Amino acid sequence: MNVNGFKKWISFALILNGLVLTSGYAIADTPPPAAKEQTAAPAADAAPDATATPPAETEAPAPVAAETAAPTPAPAVAEAPASGEASTTEPSMVGTDKISAGDTAWMLSSTALVLLMTIPGLALFYGGMVRKRNVLSTVLQSFAVCCIVTVLWVVIGYSLAFTPNNLYIGSLDRLLLHGLAYVKETSQLTVSHIAPTIPESVFVMFQMTFAIITPALITGAFAERIKFSAMVIFMSFWTILIYAPIAHWVWEPAGLLASQGVLDFAGGTVVHINAGIAGLMCAYVLGPRRGYGKEPFPPYNLVYTLIGASLLWVGWFGFNAGSAVASDGRAGMAMLVTQVATATAVLTWMMIEWVRKSRVTLLGACSGAVAGLVAITPASGFVDTEGALIIGVAAGLFCYWGATALKRILGADDALDVFGIHGVGGIVGALLTGVLASKSICNCEGSLISQSIGVLVTLVYSGIGSLIILKIIDWTIGLRVNPEDEQDGLDISQHAERLA
Repeated sequence: MNVNGFKKWISFALILNGLVLTSGYAIADTPPPAAKEQTAAPAADAAPDATATPPAETEAPAPVAAETAAPTPAPAVAEAPASGEASTTEPSMVGTDKISAGDTAWMLSSTALVLLMTIPGLALFYGGMVRKRNVLSTVLQSFAVCCIVTVLWVVIGYSLAFTPNNLYIGSLDRLLLHGLAYVKETSQLTVSHIAPTIPESVFVMFQMTFAIITPALITGAFAERIKFSAMVIFMSFWTILIYAPIAHWVWEPAGLLASQGVLDFAGGTVVHINAGIAGLMCAYVLGPRRGYGKEPFPPYNLVYTLIGASLLWVGWFGFNAGSAVASDGRAGMAMLVTQVATATAVLTWMMIEWVRKSRVTLLGACSGAVAGLVAITPASGFVDTEGALIIGVAAGLFCYWGATALKRILGADDALDVFGIHGVGGIVGALLTGVLASKSICNCEGSLISQSIGVLVTLVYSGIGSLIILKIIDWTIGLRVNPEDEQDGLDISQHAERLA
């Protein structure tokens, strides 16, 4: 076994050694593995493989510059360099001959796969777990979030997240997508400096699907008790004020966290930790559901949950492999490790249930699948299959703990375990990325210190920001339905509909 392989299995042993499964399933604090020395250059100076943004490498020859320079104030559409190549620091206009047909086809497919994750994937996953009287309201929340975020992304979200400006936020150069262009007569179109081999319109759509599913994940935390109007307002402000800045910090090459060497291939911090901590704040501010801890809350239809989890699993290949922003070997590797980590996490979750309860459950298997998908997300473009196995085991163990023992410790009615699975799984995956990143795959060195900084900054900013937005809404129009409406169910009280 080579040195890198030995390090990986030592990390695995440390994870298992730190876990104590008692009758109450309490897990002791796990000492972090020793951090590798930080050697990766800041994202602004690194090759695309070494940045924290979805990289733009392609295996087919393409005249794309490899280095990313420090950002400067950019016009709405930058002229292409004299060579006709795309700018490496800002969106620019190029000839259609610079576009890779293979990359574009794959990214169009990936975009559809990621959208499928929210509608109908997440809608069915959540809808099957709530009580019958709240099924319609729960699936409608995912559907409504899809529409709200689509418009906000076009108006301002994309510009704030993916244009160069400063460390903290993008410019307004792409407000209302001003400057994004396709000119058939001259065979020219705009491309993003982050994805120079595909049309910018495709990149906008791909990143839009990430912006859609992130707030949609939060709806699981406050299921069965929030006003629909309050949900709409919260998601609108949260997308602009929380999601867009964090996406800029991590995925814009000169962003706050990317410039510190934080690695996040497909959204461990931007999507899962971000949504997880926001969901926890929602659970605290809204308070528990009526009867929580005193009466059973039977799920409406776990077959819906299985279908939803399966759609999430399939769609996640677009989520992770699509984040290569190319149809190449790295995309293939991201797809492979996604499958391996997810299957491993399911088996780990089932094994824990078997040991503790002498049976396995469908809900547990679905939860394990999502846990594995979440944890491999930040690492999917950086680790090999050995790393994927380790991440899968860690995801199953820690997310089971997060959805059971940690949930009791926190004392929040996180209805569908958004923090327990997405928050905890995102943290596990982000930290292990710093330990298990393979230089041969990403041409970069992981750093546990840098990853810890990324996790902490995301938790603090999203947690405090979400809390402020929630409190303002609660003080103005109120967040929660009245007790009578909650008892009747949100389907009838909020939407005048119900299942037969």
